[in-house]
Amino acid sequence: MKVLSYNLRKHRAAGELEELEDRYEPDVLCLQEADVAALPERVDEMRLGAATDRNRLGLAIYYRENAFRLKDTVSLGLKRSLHDLVLRPAHERVLGVQLHDIDAGREVTVASFHAAPLTALNSLRRTQIRSALEALERLGPGTPTLMVGDYNYPVFKENLGERMRRRGYDLSLSDARTYMRYRFFRGHYDFVTSRGLSIDRVITLPQGSSDHLPILVTAEYRRGHGSQETAGEGDGT
Repeated sequence: MKVLSYNLRKHRAAGELEELEDRYEPDVLCLQEADVAALPERVDEMRLGAATDRNRLGLAIYYRENAFRLKDTVSLGLKRSLHDLVLRPAHERVLGVQLHDIDAGREVTVASFHAAPLTALNSLRRTQIRSALEALERLGPGTPTLMVGDYNYPVFKENLGERMRRRGYDLSLSDARTYMRYRFFRGHYDFVTSRGLSIDRVITLPQGSSDHLPILVTAEYRRGHGSQETAGEGDGT
């Protein structure tokens, strides 16, 4: 399974989506800072599965229609920073979908996440991450889970990774830095949190119109994790 995550920088990079889909052929596309009203229903062979509707800077998820069926969705407003209270850029900071993988015959939960900006404390972002994962656990109990996006967590990543491991999740970074706008803030900002999946690799893709670089995640299901099928799954319901 290939998942591509991209912060569009206030929708500026939206025109690159078709080229990214054509070149890298992701199964799922997770977006942050999108003008949801301006997003197309399809990006080539991918269908818009879910999007936030109360954000100035929205989240959206596309999925490859011939590989998955959409089962359920969740969006959630997380604990807000002072930046959120004053400027109101984003009420919903996590968007999740539960998908039925047609070929594998199993469910998988995928989410797009956008943490509070750098003006907030890491402790607030950790609270947001924890709340987001709890929402995804309710959406797909026991299913393999992948949450990607802009974590805005440039320092003390090792501490965050240890906290995630204690919750049963892995934290993965890409092979090169993902944020390039300001000289002193450049680094890894776009992460992958996963459970029940083996992350083969996370690649930082070439920079486009955004200050964030897209990342491409390649993952496989771990044997024996959430592999049970429910009668009637995959029949289009």
